[in-house]
Amino acid sequence: MNAAASPTWLSRPGVVCALGSGLAEVARRLYAGDTSGMQASDAWIHGRTTMVGPYAGPLPAWPEGLAAHQRSHNNQLLLAAARQIEPALRQAVARYGAHRVGIVLGTSTSSINDNAPAFATLRDTGHWPESYDYRRQALSAPAVFLAQWLGSTGPAQTISTACTSSARALVTARALLRMGFCDAVVCGGADSLCRFTLHGFTSLGAISDTLCNPFSAVRKGISIGEAAVLFLMEREARDDSGVALLGGGASSDAWHMSSPEPGGRGARQAMQAALSEAGLQAADIGWVNLHGTGTELNDAMESLAMQAFFCDRGVPCASTKALTGHALGAAGALEAALAWITLSPEYADRPLPPHVWDGQADPALPALDFSGAGQAYAPGRRRIAMSNSFAFGGNNASLILGAA
Repeated sequence: MNAAASPTWLSRPGVVCALGSGLAEVARRLYAGDTSGMQASDAWIHGRTTMVGPYAGPLPAWPEGLAAHQRSHNNQLLLAAARQIEPALRQAVARYGAHRVGIVLGTSTSSINDNAPAFATLRDTGHWPESYDYRRQALSAPAVFLAQWLGSTGPAQTISTACTSSARALVTARALLRMGFCDAVVCGGADSLCRFTLHGFTSLGAISDTLCNPFSAVRKGISIGEAAVLFLMEREARDDSGVALLGGGASSDAWHMSSPEPGGRGARQAMQAALSEAGLQAADIGWVNLHGTGTELNDAMESLAMQAFFCDRGVPCASTKALTGHALGAAGALEAALAWITLSPEYADRPLPPHVWDGQADPALPALDFSGAGQAYAPGRRRIAMSNSFAFGGNNASLILGAA
């Protein structure tokens, strides 16, 4: 076993997604396998009804004094998550100083959908409307907004690596702490529903008209969702949650623009890098939150990667995307938050979240040990979870979280 790097501690997350708002509601519906937040809608793809996972809850009042272009749906979701953990964020700024608190967020669309009407006006008239402001959709927008709202002046950046964006944000936040650039980092991600994205996935033949069905023999594609998730990461635990980021790993196999490397080589590299940094063995992992999109190629690749990495050991695992939709740039942080729930002392007596699907196993794929029917972390052992994200362009990330 390799020597483990020092853990970094993750606060109770702020989270909004199709499962609801706040940890209590999200946890309750996660354990129930509740897919009621997923909705059939004809508002996103012209002439077609598809399943999407919108956040349907209330959004907080917009803060005074912030620039008008910062008010976007993406930033409103981010603010809703931030309000849930605002005392911890404010205390970090007071404790360390504004210049020692960093922000690292992931996104993919950065609220480009808010500017869609302006593009329609440009098409129809040849001119931008006066309300158009590119800064509303700039990739830097989430981090700039959150830094100004919080009053932090440390490093602030937004990462956009498709579906690994916010997983990589946590890896980057950990690096900022370990290198001494920051004493605390607000990390996570946000992505809002977007017609541009839904039409893009439709053109690839990757959108399912019904609820996504990961690893099923009759899977038809992804269901898109939206979410915002924030953690405060520090070197020391500041609350009684007792959940740490033990390791993080990433790889880029650059196999294809939109298809994964078929054998899962890059996915295995990311998982091994995370495991090595944590100083753990594959046998130490008690549950895996799979990427599990419900697409033909991704599920096939991930099945092979899991089989090879865990050597047919049968680690309990699940995809949670049937509950939340695929939150794209926010997916990595969202699924890390769901893993965080399973590790928190508050939920130590609960079984593992169920893998929600139709139960029709694909005979062409290696069989995985999908969690359900009362399965739990092995008694008498430290509870450790792995959360995987595999993106376009062969961009892969893996996070390992552990209970105290």
